Amino acid sequence: MSPPVKPWRKRFRRGAAWLALALVLGSGAAAAEPVKLGMVTFLSGPATGHYGIPTANAARLLIDAINDGAMPPPYEAAGFAGRPVEVVIVDEAGGATKQVSEFRNLVQRQGVDAVVGYVSSGSCLAIAPVAEEMRALTVLFTCGTPRIFEENSYRYVFRTIAHATMDGVAAARYLLDRDPDLGSFAGINPNYAWGHDSWRDFSLTLAALKGDAELKAHLLPKLFAGNYNAEISALLVSGADVVHSSLWGGDLESFVVEAAARGLAARTMLVLTTGEAMVHALPKRIPAGVAIGGRGPYGLFAEDTPLNAWFRDSYEDRFGAPPSFPAYQLAQAILGLKVAYDRAGLGADTEAVIDAFEYMEYEAFGATVRMALGQGHQAITGTAYGLYAYDPERGPTVTDVIRYPAACVNPPDGMTSVAWIEAGMPGADCP
Repeated sequence: MSPPVKPWRKRFRRGAAWLALALVLGSGAAAAEPVKLGMVTFLSGPATGHYGIPTANAARLLIDAINDGAMPPPYEAAGFAGRPVEVVIVDEAGGATKQVSEFRNLVQRQGVDAVVGYVSSGSCLAIAPVAEEMRALTVLFTCGTPRIFEENSYRYVFRTIAHATMDGVAAARYLLDRDPDLGSFAGINPNYAWGHDSWRDFSLTLAALKGDAELKAHLLPKLFAGNYNAEISALLVSGADVVHSSLWGGDLESFVVEAAARGLAARTMLVLTTGEAMVHALPKRIPAGVAIGGRGPYGLFAEDTPLNAWFRDSYEDRFGAPPSFPAYQLAQAILGLKVAYDRAGLGADTEAVIDAFEYMEYEAFGATVRMALGQGHQAITGTAYGLYAYDPERGPTVTDVIRYPAACVNPPDGMTSVAWIEAGMPGADCP
């Protein structure tokens, strides 16, 4: 007999989805002890719309399909090694101290077998050492700071997306591939780990590839500042040829709307490393010609594969909008866990699942994932950038897309991002 299905429950507060804290999804997996997952994403606050809701929706879709044995090949086997999957979901809002407390609760009181999270780099930096201390299998799905595995070695922590160095390196390469004579640049990035790391990698790459490009300004507003008129004034005065930004969520939305109103995008090239996440929310308000990335080959940049077609079409049919890159990244993390559990086999313990996960390579939704860095715990993928455009018939789209393979934009194993970029990115294999 199939295990019972508890429905996802929703309640809405100020337009943000609040999902049930304990839920069992799907009914097709074999009658076996469930794998209990903790999932952490934003269910409240300014990151909910672009990150929390898409990632929660992706979890609903994927866990249902996995439990029902409804995934396309090669993932049609139900469950995690035949075991049904249960999910406990936690709100990431509230800061790193709160997240550490919530993590301990998931492991000690809720008894989860693994945790899949987080959006914020600050959360990941706080959670990783705690996961190691508690020997709790943890898969990071979006946070980008390279410091996780460049400053420490972990057995129980994995990250199934490439870290942010890829985003900064590819953004710089994209600008120079389009305009080799680029003369000046500026930046606006959030004042915490993600923003500092993103700017460092972008500016160092420009220095390595175009040493005579002049820095005009770099601004570091606080996270979730919400208003950027002062910063936009400074960027307009700077007269920079390009402006780099790793703002995300509601911050990026506010910046783009305010920048468009004041003509910044008409005077300078904006390159937005997380821009793809907002295209379905603001399709007609993003200025044409803004350079956007999707933190990997996701969303508008996903490769046209049968697995991606299934994910994209199933997501849009169920939720009424195409999946953006955060949805892809969450789905990629859950899929990675399934592959590791399936390879470890029914009855395998956490240590066996970890052994199967290390250095794993698997096909995800429009991307090939290689757990190639951090002693097999940090993924690499390729990525892409393009110019945003809105088509009345097709909706949001990108033009002038350039794809960069993983070997072009990720450092080699055993070499830090900074050392690799400052050395001129030795071994980079670029188109």
